[in-house]
Amino acid sequence: MSFFIRDKQSKGKRPKKEEKKKRTSSEVQKAKRKYEETIGAHEKHTIENSDDDEAEGATSSDEDLAETTQEKKLRLAKKYLEEIERQEKERAESKEIDRSVIESRLKHDLLEESGKIHKCVADNYIGYDEDNISILTCKDHKLPVTCLVISADNQYVYSASKDCVIVKWSLKEKKKLKATPHFKKCSEELKDKCHQHRILSLSVSTDGEYLASGDEGKIIIIWNADTLQHIRTFTGHKGPITGLAFRKETHQLFSASSDRSVKYWSLDEMSCIETLFGHQSPITAIDALSRERAVTAGGRDTSIRVWKIVEESQLVFNGHRGSIDCVKLLDEQRFISGGDDGVVSVWSAMKKKPLCSVVDTHGKDTASNEPNWVCSVAAYLNTDLTASGSRNGKIMLWKSGQGFRTLESMFHIPIKGFINGLAFTSDGRHLIAAVGQEHRLGRWWRDASVKNSVVVIPLKQKTS
Repeated sequence: MSFFIRDKQSKGKRPKKEEKKKRTSSEVQKAKRKYEETIGAHEKHTIENSDDDEAEGATSSDEDLAETTQEKKLRLAKKYLEEIERQEKERAESKEIDRSVIESRLKHDLLEESGKIHKCVADNYIGYDEDNISILTCKDHKLPVTCLVISADNQYVYSASKDCVIVKWSLKEKKKLKATPHFKKCSEELKDKCHQHRILSLSVSTDGEYLASGDEGKIIIIWNADTLQHIRTFTGHKGPITGLAFRKETHQLFSASSDRSVKYWSLDEMSCIETLFGHQSPITAIDALSRERAVTAGGRDTSIRVWKIVEESQLVFNGHRGSIDCVKLLDEQRFISGGDDGVVSVWSAMKKKPLCSVVDTHGKDTASNEPNWVCSVAAYLNTDLTASGSRNGKIMLWKSGQGFRTLESMFHIPIKGFINGLAFTSDGRHLIAAVGQEHRLGRWWRDASVKNSVVVIPLKQKTS
């Protein structure tokens, strides 16, 4: 049977609240494994019996648009060409410009956008600006911050937490702009238009039109990224939504869930296009770039999979010994992963084994002598600069060597707490972290001394 299955959606029961209990490190590992196995078994049963469920999903309402999609693309293309011509004229200080210059510039931009141009920038970074680190806190994030995403223009940061609230921040002014309503403060008719469970994932479209969020209640909500007004709620997954990723320059969205499935949505049609199966345990993370592909981390099945939508196939990669908890694309061909075995690995889509791996990247737990889990990874797109976060109080920055066959430690940034999310701004000037007292996927540990916050870290570069 093909792993591409047309979407059928059904309502699921709410997950039970987790018990508050202190545990030893060995108990933590057992609890995590048992938790994931329980979810996997439950979701397998649900999927196998989904034919008996009543299909329910997002219905699309056709609206007359003042401008068609093709007209919009044409207008934006003309605007882009005019901007390039203006820039090249300024460089040449001439009113006339050779068309070959524009053609060359377009070709360069296309190659850069498609990930075929790789820049070596890591050596330009010499540290971070300690005096200008900003710690953003607000009453809407009283509980751990679980994820964040940065708008393509680097103006805004969106963060979500276990409070079931999304906050929009101004990166320039370092202040809160808006927040989604808390379900406890909403009227009964509005409760269905906000999250009622812990939010685990976020993604924003390249044009800044849509913001997508997924929670433990098995739903995805689509928001107006500017106003944070509810647009649509997607159902269909049978487990918590652990990852979301928009394809660049499109309104197509990938979602990953602990039900072991990946769904492919079209926000232009407000419907699900495909459902993909293959992972043998709850999926923990997902990422996508321009191509009609996505990469996922399979948690306890210790595999990473690249889903090729057009070809209707998948590539399987194995290398970690523990649960793979995070994954990020470096470009269209390579990606980085981290797991609870304390290993960070760099991969190529052309090889089934890692190009390189670093063990004990964040040291070992002093009590158990076991590796600290890698909670998050980030990549400065199409460059040799990456970062990883754990709970040992250090964000590590890494430089990829020749052919991505080595990973060298550059420097670390002292940030206390669980680094549940990491992201570079598109200009590489800032690294932003989602910090919490607990891990984003559970409550295996808790550090009450940590501030649940979004931390904006300015990075220092050599002056030319």
